[in-house]
Amino acid sequence: MKLKCLLVDDEPLAHKVIQNYVNRLHTLEVVGSCFNAVEAINFLYKHEVDLMFLDIHMPELNGLEMLKTLPSPPKVIVTTAYSEFALESYEFGIVDYLLKPIAFPRFLKAVNRVIEQAPANTSLQTTPAPVADSSPKAEEYLFLKENQITHKVFLNDILFIQAYGNYLKFFTEQKMIMVAETMKSINEKLPESQFMRVHKSYIVSLAKIDQIEGNQIRLKDEVVPIGNKYRLLFEQRFKK
Repeated sequence: MKLKCLLVDDEPLAHKVIQNYVNRLHTLEVVGSCFNAVEAINFLYKHEVDLMFLDIHMPELNGLEMLKTLPSPPKVIVTTAYSEFALESYEFGIVDYLLKPIAFPRFLKAVNRVIEQAPANTSLQTTPAPVADSSPKAEEYLFLKENQITHKVFLNDILFIQAYGNYLKFFTEQKMIMVAETMKSINEKLPESQFMRVHKSYIVSLAKIDQIEGNQIRLKDEVVPIGNKYRLLFEQRFKK
């Protein structure tokens, strides 16, 4: 079964690019194209949609304001030329945040995340309910083995990860867990939409960042440095 996609962007060229990418994949089909948020809201009330490619900067109502109005939105991949809304957008449970111009490999990676989250033989459309189900899904946690104990750690609980010799320290709001793992291997396991490597010895949870000052990031009561090698990418992503 193909995933039914809705394109929401005020730029015709953006529609053309995403439509072209969708046409190259047998798992997706475009069922609607809207050029502003109000048009998209009306479309969603009348049609079933599994995945929405959503721009943020649009006239009258921007993409994030639109999401606030939807009681049960479909899966969302943000497509925008502006990086400063990345942290705020993840609060809405988006699957991924794509910066324009969007390369096809990066687009494909985002789509694969949607497919991985989909229950077998079911649509991705969220079933409307009076109260949203906020329970963590299976793909949202890691099993970390510390000595003889294996810990189940939810990704949403991780503040940052620190390299410590041949080990990694996982800092959550409640505890610290040290495991035999490398930065390269764990970086490949973590979703790019939620985590970012900011130093040769540190990976941070984007949603947990409280402050950025100079070359330092504050997460709760912890401070993490930004390495010179990673600073440009960090600034490009958030324009800080």
